Amino acid sequence: MGFIENKLGSNVQPMRVDFGRVSVFMGAKNGKYPDGNQVLIRGSDTRAAFDTPVVSNFIGPEFDATELVIMGHVHEDHMAGLHRLPDAPVHVHKADLPAARSWDGLLAAFGVTDEARAQDMLTQFRRDFFYAPRPDAQGYEDGASWDLGQVQVRAFHMPGHTPGHCVLLVEPQGVVFIGDIDLTGFGPYYGDASSSLHDFRRTLARLPDIPAKVWVTSHHRGIYTDRERFMRDLAAFAAKIDEREQRLLALLGEAPRTLEQLAEQRLLYPPTFDSPWVKASEMRTISLHLAELLADGRVQADEQGIYRLG
Repeated sequence: MGFIENKLGSNVQPMRVDFGRVSVFMGAKNGKYPDGNQVLIRGSDTRAAFDTPVVSNFIGPEFDATELVIMGHVHEDHMAGLHRLPDAPVHVHKADLPAARSWDGLLAAFGVTDEARAQDMLTQFRRDFFYAPRPDAQGYEDGASWDLGQVQVRAFHMPGHTPGHCVLLVEPQGVVFIGDIDLTGFGPYYGDASSSLHDFRRTLARLPDIPAKVWVTSHHRGIYTDRERFMRDLAAFAAKIDEREQRLLALLGEAPRTLEQLAEQRLLYPPTFDSPWVKASEMRTISLHLAELLADGRVQADEQGIYRLG
């Protein structure tokens, strides 16, 4: 058994996979956004949850007994069950703490400044993710650990997707929750204002060093129990970054373009996909690639903001 997936919909009891004191409840379509995969840990002293995706609302008493939430990172789809746990402490890496504590902090992380768009997002997040900020959230740092009783959790800071993105290792089971390093065919997402392409590259290079036997993604892939398959999918996921870079260079090889013109060509999303956040995500993602290419001398920009091959 090298790869476990859930083909069931969200209208049935979530599929559950156990690894000793660790349980993974699979969201609809393997936790495909807007859902996610829920990890619960039954320590002899403390019951903990990693993030709280939409599926957490359909687990029942076992989730509702959670006494501690450790967030791998902060986005709306990872906060969807926090409303069920108003008294449970919520721990978040310090770099994502403002996004957990307030709506303004989450907007700043996204890079949203338009008031009308912000209000639309808030309405959607409340409807689809039961969104509520956690002003009581506590910060943790790289290397933080939690002794839950016969089970220990250790945080490895692996930013890029968000500045505070962490992977969470459960020992001695060797189960690691790798969050939104989700190994999708889409590839790494670093389109928020607070994302970092440089950090994501470094994170992907470091991830194989985590001493794990089981890898759990927030979305799409689910559970890996075979390292060879995990490494193969990780390599394909990481390769998307270089594929985007080559696509960008090819576009500039055709003709000099502004950032907005490059975004219109779609580096991330197919032309048929439309959503209010697409243009902003495309522009931020392309900007990060252009910054690298400018630093390497492979691209030049003039005072009118027109980019061409170096």
